[in-house]
Amino acid sequence: MLFKNQYYYFVSGLPDFSFDSTKRPFTVQEFRLLLEEELKPADKKLLNVYFFSYDNQNLIELLINKDAELKSSGTLMRDEIMQFIHDVSHENNQPSKNIPPYYIEFILRWLSEENPNGGQFWEDLMSSLYMDYGREVKNSLISRWFELNLNIGNIFSAIYARKYKMDVAGVIVGNNKIARTIRENANVRDFGISQELEYFDTLQRLSEEVDIYERERKVDKFRWDWLEENIVFDYFDIEYIFAYLCKLQILERWVSLNAEEGERVFRQLIERLKNEIKIPEDN
Repeated sequence: MLFKNQYYYFVSGLPDFSFDSTKRPFTVQEFRLLLEEELKPADKKLLNVYFFSYDNQNLIELLINKDAELKSSGTLMRDEIMQFIHDVSHENNQPSKNIPPYYIEFILRWLSEENPNGGQFWEDLMSSLYMDYGREVKNSLISRWFELNLNIGNIFSAIYARKYKMDVAGVIVGNNKIARTIRENANVRDFGISQELEYFDTLQRLSEEVDIYERERKVDKFRWDWLEENIVFDYFDIEYIFAYLCKLQILERWVSLNAEEGERVFRQLIERLKNEIKIPEDN
């Protein structure tokens, strides 16, 4: 068994909170600053994978406009990203120790287009590359967390795409077994995955929740419970800290959301699916 760093004092001092808490102990960004001071380099690098989601958006913004305002929660500085874009554009495709390797593929794809300007295609491509990268992380909990979220996103996308008579395969991202199976079985009732995925039926039931706000909240509760179940024997290590970070992000979302904003979030999901397609009104 590989040696794991233990953070007894740090974890013991972390404030408790629950899914139903109405206040957060601190923001995700504040917690990240604490992690910068406490974690060993190898563990810090592991958690950087979580924060790459912010860097991903920053990369897209800088490819569109080099003067764009960036999200502060990322791990990479503006100059660092810009230098990497410059290097790749001049055929210097050497990996960087700080920048995730999938940026090379994304930037090359961007540069190969005549007039790229952002949009859902690029968001989906980035999501696909990011999720596949996260699934390969050398940490079981983190890689399975990425796998879980990739599956959740794809199952809901497939269900809603079918409901509105859209191309199911076209809304699936990533290249894990579940993603490939859904693409190959778009017309099958359960997309061919109910026997492969123990929580498919649960997600299908959640997709039928009429109240949009409650639907989103129940999906996050599903994620929360998954984290709790998968850190039963982790108390002071990086797995516990990662789960704490993920739960803090979920709590942060719901402390700031109200029902009206929850509706808006879901409508954005539908807009993502339909793109330019007119969705028929339900009878």
